[in-house]
Amino acid sequence: MIKQPPRILLHNDTTDKMAERLHAAMPDAQIACCQSYQGLPAKLAEFKPNIAYSICFKGRAGFPREALLGADGPEWIAVGGSGVDHLAPWEAARTTVTNSAGVAASMMAEYVFGMALHFTLDIAGLEADRAGQYWRSGRLMTPLRGKTILIVGLGHTGQAVAARAKAFGMHVIGTRARPAPMENVDEVFASNDLAQLWHRADVVVLSVPLLPTTHSLMNAHAFALMKDTAVLVDVSRGGVLDTAALTNAMRHGAIAGAAIDVFEAEPLPFDSPLWGLDNVIISPHCSSVYAEWGHDSFTLFLENLARWRKGGALQNIVSPKRGY
Repeated sequence: MIKQPPRILLHNDTTDKMAERLHAAMPDAQIACCQSYQGLPAKLAEFKPNIAYSICFKGRAGFPREALLGADGPEWIAVGGSGVDHLAPWEAARTTVTNSAGVAASMMAEYVFGMALHFTLDIAGLEADRAGQYWRSGRLMTPLRGKTILIVGLGHTGQAVAARAKAFGMHVIGTRARPAPMENVDEVFASNDLAQLWHRADVVVLSVPLLPTTHSLMNAHAFALMKDTAVLVDVSRGGVLDTAALTNAMRHGAIAGAAIDVFEAEPLPFDSPLWGLDNVIISPHCSSVYAEWGHDSFTLFLENLARWRKGGALQNIVSPKRGY
């Protein structure tokens, strides 16, 4: 059954190109735009959309969650990114939430291995030697081949990491809520099996959503179980990693290096001790961001919108109970 022309609100700091593409794809749709957090409640009350495409473009602080999920909110919220913790909780019977999980999985997997190779190839040491014009004879590279990678969260990103890990010749182990055999993964475990896995990993990748069950999942106990030669790469959500535990672990040499792309407070405060830690790479939540990301995410939305218009099932519906 073909549905009536939708009223669609685009919520992002740049919406002009989105509006043009949306009009071209669905000329009879009514379109409104809001480019701020503060102006969203009034725009919702005025326009009363039944669909909103929304990006958390200025971080979680101040995000107008209550307005989006309130009386003037739409029946379908299409989140432009993969994380939805800025909306949780919501009533699935009243509001359908979809995300863009999978759009940036390939880019994030490349980030993961760029960070891992930074440490295994000692790029920082090579840079220091170059700066000091020091020819260090006898340098040894550390291969990824034969090493074990632990992927905490085998969703879209985790699976993309696994595929690349196998290309490097790594042994791949990972966790998911419902363990089942998966392509490119040698061993799949339940999420509550992590205590028996930390010590096996040469590289640990965090790629889980932020849920009550994953908050501070990577904590002091986990660091205590890890190899002191291990490398951590965090592309999950701020709050999955206990940054105080990371700070203490790095100061005491519990692991060899860490690359962190997500933080509980973003931007990372200037007084955070993470800035001063050796062997820690800090990136500004950019592992999923590339030039075509916005275009690709909106393309997924347009494809989903076509399904919605025809009365079909939406892709990437997020369960408020599971968080993914």
